[in-house]
Amino acid sequence: MAVKDRDRFSTATRIKLLGEQTAARVYRSQTKRQARRSRLTGRAALLALVLCSLVVALAYPIRQYVSQRAEIGDLQRQQEQARQRVEQLRDLKARWQDDAYAEQQIRQRLHYVMPGETGFVVVDPGSAQQSRAERGAADRPWYSNVWDGVDKSDASDQ
Repeated sequence: MAVKDRDRFSTATRIKLLGEQTAARVYRSQTKRQARRSRLTGRAALLALVLCSLVVALAYPIRQYVSQRAEIGDLQRQQEQARQRVEQLRDLKARWQDDAYAEQQIRQRLHYVMPGETGFVVVDPGSAQQSRAERGAADRPWYSNVWDGVDKSDASDQ
């Protein structure tokens, strides 16, 4: 027992004990500080807030810009198609002003013949029976058949 008491009061033992206690306090304070301290600093939080507000503020205008660019592209395509259609109609108008083209179309569409010529129309009996059966032309009034013919001739022009 005397040895234990002597060791307890020796300078080396006291220094060793003080070093262990100090190390324990330092370790406890470091772990508490690390637990309390978050990784998000005030500056980082402010930066995140500014970035989020910029994203929210710019989201709608950017979406509008993209949709308007798409609409402009669609309108330009429609404009180009309209220009092409105008050119086609100008060409068709110029062709119809030519007497030879008008005569050709009259002969082809209306089956007209010049004086002294004999006109022939070749009809395939199978196709005639089939088309009458499909349309049911005999079951309808005559004026319905006339209007159907007008509609079909308009559709063939386009």
